[in-house]
Amino acid sequence: MKQVNMHEAKTHLSRLVEEAAAGQAFVICKAGKPMVRVTSLAQSDEAAPVHSRLGMLRGQFSVPDDFDRMGQEEIADLFEGISQT
Repeated sequence: MKQVNMHEAKTHLSRLVEEAAAGQAFVICKAGKPMVRVTSLAQSDEAAPVHSRLGMLRGQFSVPDDFDRMGQEEIADLFEGISQT
């Protein structure tokens, strides 16, 4: 991806924006450190769809029924300092 320094971005902003709108994204850097990425917006006024990650591992593992009680004695001991051993 094309990188431009802050001074160049200020000097050639119109041209850079036209290039970004045409699909050539670029990064503006300050003192060599990338600061922002400039990309084109979607042609419609609608927001880009948000891809949900919920359920992406469905069926690949199972959670035991007693998951919320696993290790409760050890955890209570850590908080309360009462050792039963």
